[in-house]
Amino acid sequence: MTDLEKLKYATTHEWVRLEESGELMVGISEHAQNLLGDVVFVEFPELGKYIKGNEGCMLLESVKAASDIYMPVSGKITALNIALEDEPELINQDAYGAGWLFKLAPENTIDIETLMSLTEYEESLNE
Repeated sequence: MTDLEKLKYATTHEWVRLEESGELMVGISEHAQNLLGDVVFVEFPELGKYIKGNEGCMLLESVKAASDIYMPVSGKITALNIALEDEPELINQDAYGAGWLFKLAPENTIDIETLMSLTEYEESLNE
């Protein structure tokens, strides 16, 4: 499992991990996948598309509801976790690993600093 302390978190429950390539890997938190319930369908953003931070960029459907996933920072979609097309349940089974959603090339890496630390994210859940 990923070291959760190294991740950054959005108020909308996405996590971000800076890769060695400079890309950002994005997924949803354990808290978010628990709220969603069993994920049954994933609608990905368009590969290569530029999306502004905080804009809805993809959709997760669960047995309970459909939920928008938001772009944590502005950038271009560079990779999709296509394994989720056949196995969307990976999001529930391994939210911080095999259940990652997409990667992006950030427009400005300094934007990552606007996201929350694990402690800040956990505190925001209790508000």
